[in-house]
Amino acid sequence: MGGRVDESCVLVDGPWTHRFVGANGSRFHVVEAGTGPLVLFLHGFPEFWWAWHDILPRVADAGFRAVAMDLRGYGASDKPPRGYDGYTMAADVTGTIRALGERNATIVGAGAGGMIAWAAAAFHPKLVNRLVVLGAAHPLRLRAALFADPRGQLSASTSALRFQVPRYEHVLTRDDAAMVGELMTRWTGPQWRETPEFDDYVRRCREAMQIPQAAFCALEAYRWVFRSAIRLQGYRFVKLMQKPLVTPTLQLHGELDTATLPRTAQGSGRYVIAPYEWRLIPDAGHFLHQEATDMVTGEILRWAKTS
Repeated sequence: MGGRVDESCVLVDGPWTHRFVGANGSRFHVVEAGTGPLVLFLHGFPEFWWAWHDILPRVADAGFRAVAMDLRGYGASDKPPRGYDGYTMAADVTGTIRALGERNATIVGAGAGGMIAWAAAAFHPKLVNRLVVLGAAHPLRLRAALFADPRGQLSASTSALRFQVPRYEHVLTRDDAAMVGELMTRWTGPQWRETPEFDDYVRRCREAMQIPQAAFCALEAYRWVFRSAIRLQGYRFVKLMQKPLVTPTLQLHGELDTATLPRTAQGSGRYVIAPYEWRLIPDAGHFLHQEATDMVTGEILRWAKTS
């Protein structure tokens, strides 16, 4: 890598179109393919829209309008100094649905994007007709596990705890964002970790994290989670998330996920009163959309096509 990095590094050519849309007071970079009912993809940390580059054209070919967005603070989307709370980022997503001219969408979220997807469906149920969550527990389930499972989920979340340190973004981006590669290696299952595709993906994510302000913005979302735990805003968030989810939800989780433990995520169904399914993906870690692309794509299409 080396040299100054800018947003052009995420504008990768392919069987898709790059666009920018205004939503919730910010500008978001979206990547679009196909026509039909909208399926909106949300990446996790430390990724960007490229998380879905294999799945996007397959979903488009199946008769859907497949759109992957760079979340607030990532990739080529705006990077304002504030707005990394659960309310705002959920409104970013539903605002993007409207900005795309759609009335609703199936939302597919992975990792941190999965947490936002849970919130979007809870706060704006009329805009989310189906939900697919990968590698992410319901926010209240994760919150409970951090307290109740100190040797498990709390120990697995030590990276997020370190992110609370002021100016930690400089550590994250040191040596061409070497820590991004270390985290991805730690969270990935062994089979995909040994492939050239993994090496290329890590390289792209390390580069994207070096876009000015991207690392700060990415960490601010994690900081909000912990800061809000002792603030009124966090109490209100919890109260709103306690309302039973009425969106049909499919939850996919890697058997070897060491970032969000399967036993943490599996309890999320208690918050859903709509149709709900849980699938544990064997031999996959936190990035199961990359590690088990064929299986995950099939599950997304099955759920999106269910009437």
